[in-house]
Amino acid sequence: MVPSPQPVSATHSNRAGIVLAFAAVYLIWGSTFLAIRYAVETIPPFFMAGCRFLTAGAVLYLWTRAGGAARPSRREWGGTALVGALLLVSGNGGLCWAERRVPSGLAALLLAAIPVWMVLLDSLRRDGTKLGARVIGGMVMGLAGITLLVGPAHMWGSSRVEPAGAGVLMLSAFSWALGSVISHKVCLPRSPFQAAAMEMLAGGVMLLALGLLGGETRHFHLDAVAARSLLGLVYLVAAGSLVGFTAYFWLLRTVPTARVSTYAFVNPAVAVFLGWALGSEVVTGRELLASATIIAGVALIITHRPTPVAATPGTLGHDPTRLSFRGAASDEESRSASTVNQSEIPRSARNDN
Repeated sequence: MVPSPQPVSATHSNRAGIVLAFAAVYLIWGSTFLAIRYAVETIPPFFMAGCRFLTAGAVLYLWTRAGGAARPSRREWGGTALVGALLLVSGNGGLCWAERRVPSGLAALLLAAIPVWMVLLDSLRRDGTKLGARVIGGMVMGLAGITLLVGPAHMWGSSRVEPAGAGVLMLSAFSWALGSVISHKVCLPRSPFQAAAMEMLAGGVMLLALGLLGGETRHFHLDAVAARSLLGLVYLVAAGSLVGFTAYFWLLRTVPTARVSTYAFVNPAVAVFLGWALGSEVVTGRELLASATIIAGVALIITHRPTPVAATPGTLGHDPTRLSFRGAASDEESRSASTVNQSEIPRSARNDN
């Protein structure tokens, strides 16, 4: 069976490998927002996302089974299907739909609010973590940045964010957070790699069905697909889903989770820069201020160190502010983050992102 990653001391690992893995998580997951924008230019968004996750999920699933992973049970398929629906169909599918209406950099910034929703959802649970002043401050900053980014033009000047696209992105962020929280309550495979593969397979099937039933492919012809849309899709499968997740899970075994979780506020910065440098996206002063506010708020939440919750027999202390993925997520997928238990692999999200 493919073993679940367990953190080990970074002093015994290859420093060059750590640098390369962080570069993959930072740059690849940050770049998937622009890749999605290119891909959905001439490929229907839900159909594109379905092809991406079905392909990547099949490759990863076959790899885990070849490595000795057990055959999943029906309960595990049900759990991964539920999480995949929230993370990939509503979360990533919504992102793909919105990127036909919202610049990739701004989409990344709106999804950077996922930690805000995650902490808020966790605080509503009976045994959830109480909100401290630092976390509340981070949430206020994050929401203020979103308001600045998508608020009425007469308040802070011109806004390039289409209301429908912004609304779908905020729903996607909430869905991603909800899926991450629910992932702690459902039956999932022990191997995070296998869970990721199954979530991608289930999510991919649902996305394809959504695209077909919604009429996306009715007037779609393969000969109309632009070269950069096809390259964007290939990049999302190979780099965003396969290389990105491999690097991510390796880092979780090698360095502290808190360091790995920094992708949650690095990815939006990378996405904004690449959108400006390669995608000809204009970045205004208002958007720069909103970017700084959102990223600072996310940093406050992620770097918070709450008092550990006393564990009862059979349970682990819970920390909702250490954000990562278990299973498929996104790059931009983002891609995305989730709560983790103190001594187990984080559960998913970019993404990618």
